Amino acid sequence: MLSKGVGLFPTEPVGAMRDYVHLCESLGYDNVWIGDSQNIWRESSTVMGAAAVGTNRVVFGTGVTNAVTRHMSLLASSWATLSEFTGGRVALGIGTGDSSLRTMGLKPQKLAELEESVRQLRTLFRGEKAVEPHSGAEYHLNYLTEPMNIPIYIAASAPKILQMSGRIADGVIVLVGTAPHFIEAALATIEKGAKESGRTLDDLHIVLWTPTAIGPDRTEARDLVRAHVSRVAIRPLPAKVDPALEAAIDRIRESYDYYHHMDTEASHADLVPDELVDLFALAGTPDECAQRLKEIEALGVDQVSIVPFVRPGQSKETTIRTFADIVAGL
Repeated sequence: MLSKGVGLFPTEPVGAMRDYVHLCESLGYDNVWIGDSQNIWRESSTVMGAAAVGTNRVVFGTGVTNAVTRHMSLLASSWATLSEFTGGRVALGIGTGDSSLRTMGLKPQKLAELEESVRQLRTLFRGEKAVEPHSGAEYHLNYLTEPMNIPIYIAASAPKILQMSGRIADGVIVLVGTAPHFIEAALATIEKGAKESGRTLDDLHIVLWTPTAIGPDRTEARDLVRAHVSRVAIRPLPAKVDPALEAAIDRIRESYDYYHHMDTEASHADLVPDELVDLFALAGTPDECAQRLKEIEALGVDQVSIVPFVRPGQSKETTIRTFADIVAGL
């Protein structure tokens, strides 16, 4: 059975974010993934710490953080502290960096740099010493009394990072859309990487991350996810897009504004045709979304994690509840 997760970008005050997390816990969600982009959303670590109070089951993760805006020592200490507080209910989601870097004119990490970041994080979680790359000094988490088991998930879309994730990660947050052929290609690429380290797909937790809008008006639902779809579509992907759609993707890439990253009102959202929505989102009526979820379930992913989209000022509660009902009925 598919497990269910939800990605929540901190576009609302901490109290509202906490309420969403507690709602997810009450509905049996397995994971909440909190977006981390300091210039456009509220601070993720504050949100997770506040939301964790009063929970006892749901697992907290980032969707996703990076090792550039957050120094390795800060990342390690934040996650060790959250793990200690929640009794180990954490899943550190990390990537090369996206809007958190690009809004400041910085470039994402190279894959080798991300791999080294993951290695250093694990060193610190074991209570061992890491080396600060600029000063050359050794440092460690002085308060750890024993090693901490903190799973590290890598967010991946492009073939090279999907393969690397299969080789080194505990889990993979897969952002390649909802069309079966894209998911199958992503899983095959992750599996190739897993074999390089003597593992199989069964050794990793595969999370399919998808922009989501569910409601009786399928046109409205599709409109709500176009901004997120635009970000997925302009990434390198593990399978080919129909050549007829490449011109539309080029137009989106040229106009993408990272200060309106995942913003339903973003101007680049207007450039997204319905054909791309069908490939890269879970959007439509409850019956349409249930049918797509059945197709996804058959492919072998472990979790579908929705990113619920609504109009500004509206609550995400209905989408969160509806998705839970759909999964329960599969």
